Amino acid sequence: MSAIPLASPLPSFVPSADEFVEEPVQSEAIPRLPSARSRTPVAPTSAHVRPRLPESPGILAWLARRFQPGEATIWLGPSSAVTPLLELTYAGSASVEGEISLIEGANRFHPFRIGELGRDFGVPPEEVLRRIRLARAFTAYQLVALVDGWSIEARRRRPTLLVAHELPTLFETAEIRSEERDALLRHVARTLRTVIDRAPYPLLVALEGGFDRFPGLLETGPRFADLITFRRHPRGLALRAYRDDARVRLVRRRDGQRGMEEFADDRTEEPEVIPWAAPHPPTVRHWTSG
Repeated sequence: MSAIPLASPLPSFVPSADEFVEEPVQSEAIPRLPSARSRTPVAPTSAHVRPRLPESPGILAWLARRFQPGEATIWLGPSSAVTPLLELTYAGSASVEGEISLIEGANRFHPFRIGELGRDFGVPPEEVLRRIRLARAFTAYQLVALVDGWSIEARRRRPTLLVAHELPTLFETAEIRSEERDALLRHVARTLRTVIDRAPYPLLVALEGGFDRFPGLLETGPRFADLITFRRHPRGLALRAYRDDARVRLVRRRDGQRGMEEFADDRTEEPEVIPWAAPHPPTVRHWTSG
């Protein structure tokens, strides 16, 4: 996998020498990862479209190509790798007047940090946050209720992207027995499929660790548009999209370096190159979690 200069440090990302060990995922283990030829397209309307993301920085355009209306895209990896690009996605969406509907299961939403990223895109922080409709659960049972009502909310608000962030976290407590945890998460997985059947918007499911944390997601959950794994390496992030085996590595740029190269496949002799007109680096102001 070839290195890609990252135009500016991503917020909250601290490179670590300890790499995230990527869980091997075989294509036969993903029964609803359809080929582009076999996919039944959703009838195009003004509401049911791919999520609105800007063409720059180039990594957002790369991510946007991996969403489809009425299907789920899975981001699988450690929080330190997924969160920076998730927050960049929120800010980038607002910059092109996109709307996010978010169910937050791990209480990791940082409004001040996302607002500052919005400034880098030229969008006031309050406008960025206005375009993110957040539903935050504090118990597993509250989360189940939120997912059960999500399709009604989505049809009413007409977002451009649904985001389910770390839904299993609230079920991993001593108060919930393992049998109940398994049954509830399988219900959530089935309901996610119902949500995007009734309100066929693109769905992003961000999940730390492996699929074993989310029983039922593979078997009875929504059909997958794509699966993207996130891995840390000592100088940045490595991403792999499983539908077309496209790979991207982000690294911190050297002083004076500008732009970004994207290599879709290490085995190609002529890699694709996409310039990145990145946002300005984050401010030095330190914010606390919201």
